[in-house]
Amino acid sequence: MLYQFLLNFVDTFGFLNVFRYLTFRTGLSVFTSLIIVLIIGGPFIKFFSNQKILNPIREDGPEDHIVKKIGTPTMGGVIILLGLLISVIFWADLSNINILFCIYVAVSFGLLGALDDYKKIKYSSSSGLSSKLKIIIQIILATIGVSFFVYLVDYQDMTSLYFPFFKNLILNLGWFFIPFSVFVIIGSSNAVNLTDGLDGLATVPVILVAACFAFISYVTGNIVFSEYLQIPYIEDTGEVSIFCGAIIGSCLGFLWFNAPPAKIFMGDTGSLSLGGSLGAIGIITKHEIVLAITGGLFVLEAVSVMVQVISYKLTGKRIFKMAPIHHHFEKKGWPESTVVIRFWIISIILAMIGLATLKLR
Repeated sequence: MLYQFLLNFVDTFGFLNVFRYLTFRTGLSVFTSLIIVLIIGGPFIKFFSNQKILNPIREDGPEDHIVKKIGTPTMGGVIILLGLLISVIFWADLSNINILFCIYVAVSFGLLGALDDYKKIKYSSSSGLSSKLKIIIQIILATIGVSFFVYLVDYQDMTSLYFPFFKNLILNLGWFFIPFSVFVIIGSSNAVNLTDGLDGLATVPVILVAACFAFISYVTGNIVFSEYLQIPYIEDTGEVSIFCGAIIGSCLGFLWFNAPPAKIFMGDTGSLSLGGSLGAIGIITKHEIVLAITGGLFVLEAVSVMVQVISYKLTGKRIFKMAPIHHHFEKKGWPESTVVIRFWIISIILAMIGLATLKLR
């Protein structure tokens, strides 16, 4: 909005031409969302505390959580979303279908997360919405968004799946691309949600993945760079880097308050929204598999839960002391800070591997 307004005066004030550059607006997006979250974070935390918007603690979780985390406000995802959306509205081209798709996913999944958080708070339970109902709603929301996106986007190879490490390995999914994209968005959303169990654990990996895809979306939307890297060129995709920048800034600002010991948790409001947004970005840039690599920590967390459930139903035995896997290491005696920092290191390594796939083809 502000970006489009400023462009009207480029002929009069030549220096405003700098706003045409994606790199400049991405930097502004990071800075704007960061400042907004830092400014509103304190008042929001105070308001949530006064209104008893507190995080319910799992009764079967690590024992020290009951002592350390009880009474901590939740729904911090509201702060993240405000910083994200305001920054995107300021600096992105709102006529770009890619930006509109990202906003839709972020807002719709954020509202679903807020409903889930509200039910947890109201009934002082960590259960929230039933898993079946949550999945059904996610399927509906994702299907609507993907269907409109595929219909409106002007890219003939939209339904193709590109494999990293190979130059010409491309699979045309046809109409199966829609359920595949729905799976990517829902899987990413729930994987981030499962990872969000310790102070700062999900926030830094989200920042890393968003940073990787800020670069990926920029080169994908640049015909020179995409040709050099031998990745698909998709017109107007570079605008998504501004959305990624807003995620980075918002999460950096939130990390200020979420760093151990956390003053607030993002809740499902933030985790479902951020995870779904990353899934949408992976679909837009045609780097869905690279998303699974850079976000490998989220995949690991989700797989640990699935393995635990399947093992218990089939054999009556649990593979991990507790799932998701970060709680398993807590149960083994690792301090929370150790788990978080080591998982961050894993995320950094996976992000580097994901970026390396752009050149190793």
